Amino acid sequence: MDTPTLNIQPGCFGGFFARRTQKKAPTHASALQESSQGLSHEGCLEITHTAEKKEDRYYSAFHDFSYGKQDDWWIVGHHEQLPPYLPKADVAARSGDISSLIEQSLDKINGKLRELSLKIHDHPETNFEEKFAHDLLTNFMEKQGFAVTRHYLGLDTAWRAEYAQGQGGRVVGINSEMDALPGLGHACGHNLIAIAGVGVAVALKTALEARRDVAGKIVLLGTPAEEGGGGKIILLERGAYKEMDVCMMCHPAAGAVHSTSIASTTSMQTIYAEYSGQSAHAGQAPWEGTNALDAAVLAYSSISMLRQQIKPDHRVHGIIAGNNWLANVIPDNSKMKWIARAPTSLEVSVLADRLINCMKAAAIATGCEIEVKLGPAYFDLRQNSVLAQDFTDIVGSRYGLPTLSGEHSASTDFGNVSYALPALHPSFAIPTVLNGGNHTPGFTKAARSEEAHKATILVAKGLALTAFRVLTDAEFLSKVQASFEQCTPGQLTD
Repeated sequence: MDTPTLNIQPGCFGGFFARRTQKKAPTHASALQESSQGLSHEGCLEITHTAEKKEDRYYSAFHDFSYGKQDDWWIVGHHEQLPPYLPKADVAARSGDISSLIEQSLDKINGKLRELSLKIHDHPETNFEEKFAHDLLTNFMEKQGFAVTRHYLGLDTAWRAEYAQGQGGRVVGINSEMDALPGLGHACGHNLIAIAGVGVAVALKTALEARRDVAGKIVLLGTPAEEGGGGKIILLERGAYKEMDVCMMCHPAAGAVHSTSIASTTSMQTIYAEYSGQSAHAGQAPWEGTNALDAAVLAYSSISMLRQQIKPDHRVHGIIAGNNWLANVIPDNSKMKWIARAPTSLEVSVLADRLINCMKAAAIATGCEIEVKLGPAYFDLRQNSVLAQDFTDIVGSRYGLPTLSGEHSASTDFGNVSYALPALHPSFAIPTVLNGGNHTPGFTKAARSEEAHKATILVAKGLALTAFRVLTDAEFLSKVQASFEQCTPGQLTD
């Protein structure tokens, strides 16, 4: 089998999606109003392989970070090792005692991290309800010598853990997610994301303490409600990321054995619609009613037909709900929740407008009143290619983890962070079962496995080594910042 190679060119990650470009990243408020601009494929960052190139893409209605064909996933019981990645940079030349110290630091707390992960996994909490995880993680970080702020910036389950050394210096940010899914538990593996962030922060602190000549700050944020609540967006708007030079995190997924993936994600807009009508006895005088369920069904049918006219890389999915419905009573209320996805924020805003038009038309047709509200807009993910290349070189050369290409159909509120500052968000494979990608019961079980934990620790080591370079290498950070400034929305930063 041939060795995969990484071919860096400026710009976006692969050429599958045409990206709309603009000179500056949209703000959260303006992203839904700006018109789309020209298409551009110039300067793409592409991962290529000397073996047969794979063009398969995996789509799902969920926040699915799966990559590659399902036939290539790391399936429980199959342990074929992929060939080691051949790095472009000479990682060994800058490896030394500090690199080993970072790795040893993570190895030293490995058992404690495993314990934290299992406790969070076995006590799942949904959006903004992560009280157990909040207390567990903040207590742990305090014991590790971090200055901890609980209930950070007005969010009851957000938190901040900080360690600073010397005066000035650079600031590295890390994110730990904590929330689970209703009815599924940790089917997106946020228990692993939580401990990855903790591990990176503790390892960086150990490295700084060994290099007293280096000034710098580590900021670990406990970010609630990624699964639709937009916790990072709220924290971003309240200034949580303001002083950071870079920010990093990682995410587990279904993928090839012992691999990582660095790719963009889709933009997402959640839409809530509520219809109000008039109840009536369905048998005696149905003509006296105004049927809110009819409005929802009509809107659902209209949007279903609209799918034929949307682009192949766009996604629409929704549900209908109501209160106290009875078969012999004309429903006077109904609610709908819709999620629109597209490669960029500008494209998703256009798609969202088309959905809202269908909902409003249904209200007119049935005589119902309608109230429409928008949830937080999740931007597409802008991976910083300088950070990505360094991380890829490290995990490839030190741990034998190849970095694979592909587009994620997932959406994440970390996309908004990546518009504000240089960011890195690799995915990494954990062993699961067939049809057991993110947001399935199979993935819930997978996120608790020992193999998943081991994969998380390796990725955390890679992130920590890249983060320490940010703290100590001014020229490297300058390249990171330059690539961020040159990037256009929908691209990996140049």
